[in-house]
Amino acid sequence: MSPLSAHRRARRAVVLTAVAATAALAFTACAGEPSPVTKAVAHAVAPSATPVSSVVSSIQPATGSVSGGTVTLTGTNLQKVGTVQIGGQPATVTQASADKVVVNVPAAANFQAGSVPVTVTDKTGKPVTTAAGSYDYQVQTPVDKQLAYALTYWKNYNTAEFGDLNPVGGDCANFVSQTLLARGWQMNAQWYNRDAAAKWSPAWGYVPAMDNYFRANAAQLGLTEYSFDQRDKIKVGDIVMFDWNDNDSLDHVQIVSGVQNVNGKIMIKMAGHNEDSDYRDLDQAITVDHPGGVGHFWSLSK
Repeated sequence: MSPLSAHRRARRAVVLTAVAATAALAFTACAGEPSPVTKAVAHAVAPSATPVSSVVSSIQPATGSVSGGTVTLTGTNLQKVGTVQIGGQPATVTQASADKVVVNVPAAANFQAGSVPVTVTDKTGKPVTTAAGSYDYQVQTPVDKQLAYALTYWKNYNTAEFGDLNPVGGDCANFVSQTLLARGWQMNAQWYNRDAAAKWSPAWGYVPAMDNYFRANAAQLGLTEYSFDQRDKIKVGDIVMFDWNDNDSLDHVQIVSGVQNVNGKIMIKMAGHNEDSDYRDLDQAITVDHPGGVGHFWSLSK
């Protein structure tokens, strides 16, 4: 073999070794750290992360007063909650975090007991899955009993038990007394209706006498008198006395069936007989129905 051939073979071996080394490096790079181009392509085709939805897993308590209250919704991603409705009525959100939302429960429609749906939406308006999807309104408190009675009989009089005093001047005081009896008051020698109004006391069925009875027994009955300017003191179940002509002679009485804050103004709604109503507006009563009418509240603590 000539010296030239040996030299060529040596050079060829060096070249083959270099190629093998280059291939090995290329293979290592492929199997280990992707190239910048590979990274860019992979990033472009990778699927985006799926947003995690909000889920309400429980409502506590799941039962409550027909007069309203507070409940806590627990679950995941609840910071995304936008609105809550209970029985088709807005429930105001007062606190919200990732795992908890606290809401004010509205009074039941017409203060009637029963199971109602709970619906939740996120801030984009999409429905939120709610595992515990109902809330059970119950008549629990004295006020519940009073308002449930009032909203049952404001139009359909309970004449079988208490008669109808419209033929002898008006049934408004008779009706208010009935709601107080439903609330838990007890008849006595001064305040009574017996045998479907075959016998009844002035304090039960005559507005001026009822007001006098309240005033004389305010401490015992848990009553506090407030003016129409003190609406911030008034709550559902309280009593409203009216003097339509502002002549120091009371003409009418109703109970409070709703208290609403509308743009900073407190609106009082009332239930009663004579101009039978479930949610009569106090301001309309003294400005439109009876312009110049005056009166006062009796607020109940019992």
